[in-house]
Amino acid sequence: MRMGVDTGGTFTDFVTIEAGTLRIAKRLSTPFNPAIALIEQVARGAAPEILVHGTTVATNALLERRGAVTALITTRGFADVLEIGRGDRPSLYDMHQTRPEPLVPVERRFVVDERTTYDQQVITPLDDAEVAALIPFLDAHQVTSIAICLLHSYANPAHEQRIAAILQAHNPAWHISVSHRIITEAREYERTVTAVVNAYVAPVMQRYLTTLADGLPRSTTLRIMASDGGSMGVYSATALPARTTLSGPAGGIVGAFRVAQAVGHTQCITFDMGGTSTDVALCDGDLPRSSGSAVGGLPVRIPSLDIHTVGAGGGSIARLDEAGALRVGPQSAGAAPGPACYGVGTLATVTDANVVLGRLQSDAFLGGDMQLDPARAATAIDSIAVSANAGQVDAALGILRVVNAAMARAVRTISVERGHNPKDFTLVAFGGAGPLHAAHLADELGMDRVLIPRFPGVLSALGMATAAVTRSTSRPILSLLSDVTVQRIAVMLADTSSDLAQALRGDGEDPATFTHGISLAVRYKGQVFELDVPLGKGAVCTQADLAAAAELFHDLHQRRYGHTMRERAIEVTMLTHRVANQPIAIPSPEPSQRTSALMPRSWVDAYPDDQPTAQPTALYVREALCSGDTIIGPAILTQLDATTVVPSNWQLEVLATHDMLLTRRPLDRRQRRI
Repeated sequence: MRMGVDTGGTFTDFVTIEAGTLRIAKRLSTPFNPAIALIEQVARGAAPEILVHGTTVATNALLERRGAVTALITTRGFADVLEIGRGDRPSLYDMHQTRPEPLVPVERRFVVDERTTYDQQVITPLDDAEVAALIPFLDAHQVTSIAICLLHSYANPAHEQRIAAILQAHNPAWHISVSHRIITEAREYERTVTAVVNAYVAPVMQRYLTTLADGLPRSTTLRIMASDGGSMGVYSATALPARTTLSGPAGGIVGAFRVAQAVGHTQCITFDMGGTSTDVALCDGDLPRSSGSAVGGLPVRIPSLDIHTVGAGGGSIARLDEAGALRVGPQSAGAAPGPACYGVGTLATVTDANVVLGRLQSDAFLGGDMQLDPARAATAIDSIAVSANAGQVDAALGILRVVNAAMARAVRTISVERGHNPKDFTLVAFGGAGPLHAAHLADELGMDRVLIPRFPGVLSALGMATAAVTRSTSRPILSLLSDVTVQRIAVMLADTSSDLAQALRGDGEDPATFTHGISLAVRYKGQVFELDVPLGKGAVCTQADLAAAAELFHDLHQRRYGHTMRERAIEVTMLTHRVANQPIAIPSPEPSQRTSALMPRSWVDAYPDDQPTAQPTALYVREALCSGDTIIGPAILTQLDATTVVPSNWQLEVLATHDMLLTRRPLDRRQRRI
């Protein structure tokens, strides 16, 4: 029995897999202590053998700046690297932009006289007495966590190891993060920030995991979803909490890609719209892997899935700005007080707009388990309508157009800006609000296909429940590809294999059951950024693999940037070794049968199209649908975890897997908008 649990800003989702059957549940999140909703739900049934949890604890600690009191120890001359950062401008024409405040203020940044080189040479030895002299200052600042990041420690970590040993001997309760255990590359800014992020969230994550461990049954093995799309044990999550900064969204992408893969749509764009945000990713035949991500404006150089997030969700609050323009998000009503239609809040949200337009039925939300308040939603939308001098329906449609435009910009960021045409991809829509907006978003992007998974509202939890256990580690190379030898790779792989095996055993895993993958970070000489190039198969590298890597790099560069520079030398900066075990299969649905023709549960007056005119709309209960059923829009489908809207220019087909494929249908010439 396995359970996947995804804690979101509004709802906590549960998926249980047992004996080939799949059960789902949703309950309101408990933002003041996310563990409560999880522990209470688990207590209602049999204890799962394995529980895989996607958590926002580390992410929220970063975004809200409520992590541990952290200090930084670095090489003399590098204390201000956190503030110097990079010379790029996130918003090119914003003359008043500010960078995020460093997690460690200047008074808690300490330096030591030491120096090693990129080729492991020691120029200035470390003085133990100088390290010991820092201890009174660390005590005076009441630090609970310490990041240690020295120049070139990725090549020679001896000084970092010695500093950590001295500090740990003085105070075993200190959380100490040494950079060479977290990130092994030369970029000082990214390496320092990642080490600091890990130290900043470590005590918060440890407290949370301790609370979970105390509240869960002793027979349950707890795993945490990692940013790279795999899961890890509590041992790894405690030591490397920076791996969890994209924990929840990663589970959604894994689940969405596996669903799309099962029905032959591996060229897909995943669209996860939840209560507070929307996450999108482009899968061009495989999961979109990245060497790092940005959280709260900070670069976290930990292997992750390439995810783009915008503050647009069902709970996003609508308002008029100083100039009278309609804005939606990024502020969210969350789970408390929630949208006005939940019965407590008063501010207009995206969910309230959907209720006013009849796209969300008040008696069919969460499968009828939660009654919405349409009058309260109407009152909230009226406050926007009066301020904008518009009608209630126009205000509600305006809110949805604004939020859809924000999500369309996010999709274009990961597609058009990288040389991909969204029309060539299938939109995989999930999350509690994804199927509500999917067809209209596809219209905005010119996409013709939308895939709605069987359980869209809990797909992130499903991805977690079925995810493989993963772990990766890297080693710097800093060499021309032509100078890299098979023997050198073999020595590095022996080292990385040992580290990975030790980490897996710490999580209670058997390393012999894991498969291996190797990649190189490759660039043209003179470039700053690299592309990840797979290197052979398994944990063995041949001369032919190295030759193939060069050609594959040219192809990847052409696809990503539109050109190659074959006359220029190729550099390798890093080798990454990744291991994973076999993911769990998604249970197949029971064969569906129905003796009578498909009929709507009822008809309602709603606004399923982007038009201010109500029309009779068929209302279906999704559980009544069978594979092979076809529905012509306009229609609304309700189920426990989501509501799907099928506009007039779309039709829906139920696949053998019980997933639904929406396709655009040609409109009569009289229906086309000019």
